Amino acid sequence: MQEELLQLFPIERRAFWTPVAAEWARVEEIRLRVGRPVLVRWKGREWCLDEKGRLIPPGENGYCADEDELEGLLQHICHYSLYAFEDELRQGFITVPGGHRVGVAGQVVLNADGTIRTMKHIRYMNIRVSHEIRGAADEILPYLYDRGSLKNTLILSPPGCGKTTLLRDLVRQISDGNVYAEGMCVGLVDERSEIAGSYLGQPQNDVGMRTDVLDACPKALGMTVLLRSMSPRVIAVDELGSREDMEALHMASSCGCRLLATAHGEGISDVARKLGENRFVREQLFDLCIILGRREGKSVPLKICGREEIYVSLAGNDHDTGGSPRSGNLV
Repeated sequence: MQEELLQLFPIERRAFWTPVAAEWARVEEIRLRVGRPVLVRWKGREWCLDEKGRLIPPGENGYCADEDELEGLLQHICHYSLYAFEDELRQGFITVPGGHRVGVAGQVVLNADGTIRTMKHIRYMNIRVSHEIRGAADEILPYLYDRGSLKNTLILSPPGCGKTTLLRDLVRQISDGNVYAEGMCVGLVDERSEIAGSYLGQPQNDVGMRTDVLDACPKALGMTVLLRSMSPRVIAVDELGSREDMEALHMASSCGCRLLATAHGEGISDVARKLGENRFVREQLFDLCIILGRREGKSVPLKICGREEIYVSLAGNDHDTGGSPRSGNLV
């Protein structure tokens, strides 16, 4: 993985990035902004770099990236053919070998209908380092089954608390089979290429032997496509965020699929509002909700809620679910 991370950078810059690459196992992301200090998230905290690429505390004289460095990095990642990566640039990120994702921002060029044609003058980049942690779901897995039957499960957390890592390992173990049930065919809609980390259509992460991946496709559309084409027994999606997503989940459930999904949020009521609270309560699609957070720099399950706890508080207009002192115990 150290060498894999170094390969992201042009040859002439690899000596500078070697100290960071040597810490790849605990590096979460690398942020470059023109004229601003480079920031590396390492061990759950932000660090700057000195002139030799070594990690130093923020607030000191950190190394700043310039336009030439970002331009050279982008060209290298795109194999010196930005035109070939226009579709990825339009989405704001590029997935590279190893499942790592490079987010970009700059000047947007629009089509006449207001859609994004491409992006130019890239002045901001975020390298999100993929960490495939086999066994990350071991602690959670027993809660997902009831006498061999998989529960419809929703995973919630604020950003950076490990829900994608957990989802990836759950997909793998559900697909391959585990001590609680035999393997099941999983249809994975990987809209941001973060779960399977597909590169040229090939998953870079292990998502299981019975998993079919629809890469870089909007979630609601992707669920419909997989239901029609691959006959999955489980539909898995990351980062629910719209009422259209909720409608697609309802359709998948009506077709007999089990559901495995994540969403950004501090608690159940927060996510329910994004997805349409009335419908969320009325349809009661989920049997289990896992709320993640951080303790001592580590991602941990703060609370695990069953069906009754998920919906009763919402129906009673109690919007404190997931954010009260009750959180902190597995139930």
